[in-house]
Amino acid sequence: MTQPVFATHEVFNQSPPFEEVNLFTVDQPLVEAVKANGGAAAERELSEFGRHWGSAAMADCGRIANENTPKLRTFDAKGNRRDQVEFHPAYHELMAHSAHAGVHNSTWTADGRPAGDAAEVIRAAKFYMAAQVETGHLCPITMTRASVAALAMQPDLLSKVMPVLSTRSYDPSFAPWWDKRGMTLGMGMTEKQGGTDVRANMTRAVRDGSAYRITGHKWFMSAPMCDAFLVLAQAEQGLTCFFMPRFAPDGSVNAIQFQRLKDKLGNRSNASSEVEFVGAYAERVGEEGKGIRTIIQMVQLTRQDCAIASSGLMRSGLAHALHHARHRSVFQKHLADQPLMQAVLSDMALHVEASTALVMRLCRAFDRTPHDAAEAAYMRLLTPAIKYWTCKSAPPFLYEAMECLGGNGYVEDGILARHYREAPVNAIWEGSGNVMCLDVLRALSREGEAAMAVLQALAAETKGLPGAGEAVAFIGKTFRRTDGERVARLAVEKLALLAGAAALNGVSPHHAELFAATRLATHHASMYGAVELDNGDVRALLERALP
Repeated sequence: MTQPVFATHEVFNQSPPFEEVNLFTVDQPLVEAVKANGGAAAERELSEFGRHWGSAAMADCGRIANENTPKLRTFDAKGNRRDQVEFHPAYHELMAHSAHAGVHNSTWTADGRPAGDAAEVIRAAKFYMAAQVETGHLCPITMTRASVAALAMQPDLLSKVMPVLSTRSYDPSFAPWWDKRGMTLGMGMTEKQGGTDVRANMTRAVRDGSAYRITGHKWFMSAPMCDAFLVLAQAEQGLTCFFMPRFAPDGSVNAIQFQRLKDKLGNRSNASSEVEFVGAYAERVGEEGKGIRTIIQMVQLTRQDCAIASSGLMRSGLAHALHHARHRSVFQKHLADQPLMQAVLSDMALHVEASTALVMRLCRAFDRTPHDAAEAAYMRLLTPAIKYWTCKSAPPFLYEAMECLGGNGYVEDGILARHYREAPVNAIWEGSGNVMCLDVLRALSREGEAAMAVLQALAAETKGLPGAGEAVAFIGKTFRRTDGERVARLAVEKLALLAGAAALNGVSPHHAELFAATRLATHHASMYGAVELDNGDVRALLERALP
């Protein structure tokens, strides 16, 4: 007897996986932004990185590392306190590839000085691409890179650490840092009662010969399997920065006791902990009582990476949405050929172009800060403004990208649900939105003349762009108000948009004009696609975004 055939599981009209792509060469706005900011000589290196990180194997590593979250192992089998965090091999694979590419140290020389040239821009392009694959592991990567800026305040300590930190090896073994092939560093600043207000910290540091013993707690200490941490504690002269290794100088496990790992919305591959210090060994970094001034050198760099990662997440959201729309047919036409979908995708592409140009321009300022006062002023004023705008843009942007895929975007089989959960952490970590706005105001009050020179330079770079003159006038007027804090968010957003238009003008002047017309000359609608671009601009934006 012939059995009926039910071909109910034939798969068609679905987009293929967005894998085995070169994340650098398919991203024309990134290629052009890197070139415009001094990184053209690294195109081959970045193409190799983009090809590797765009592979199906790396995509699998990202997925598996998030499905198999870290586990705290407080004691060993014999009851000895160990406080180790166990990760899936996929996480270690991601860490090893980032370290091999120098994402954790390539902006420094072997002795801990700024590498110069376009090192920040080149490294940022790698960070931007890695964020599109798996963002959680980048937490220890960014803290390791940024820690060198704080350690520079203690040259004798820096000289001891750099021979291990400057290698491109990843060594996950639980051993003293001085015995390892490579090392990572974390950070512990916030406490239960203070959060952002680190001056309210209660953790105490007491001298013990040339070192200190630290007792207290940290409410958030990320990447607890790092080899050492920069922590803040109250010493005799006030809040001070300390270098706290996992192992004491005699080789014993330091008295760093993890209470639990945080159960986070996103950033699941990366461990974040609550921790108690029970007379933990530590060495001072910088002067006693100058802890904030010391660690802020590190914080500037971690804020920079928050902006880069958020831009990378948005780029990935756009690429997946556009890739899907080009393969999915609805009403006898591909989604990408439907006028409404084109309006949404091109508006999103314009946002990503400006974000990419802006973070690369910021990285150029970091490259030039040591020898250019104007670039240093740009870096100080705009780092918090750019972090504010890019990081707060990412969650709604990624929601829109998910909607482009419909139900497929909402489920965990794809990457966009993970991106969406990941996105808020960059706005929250290293200073929330209000803190960023207050930092912009603080930069204005401390160095008003230099800050106004930055605004004048942005005015010159955006001269003739729609709405730019009005934006400059509004920003200047608002920042001069005695009650400027009440309207700081609006002014800081305008400042970031103006800087975005200026940065994009140095990469793609026509698209800078489109960005200014839709963001500065008028209030951009809260929904993507609610602006009118002509057909030629729509086609050009989408072709640049993903050939």
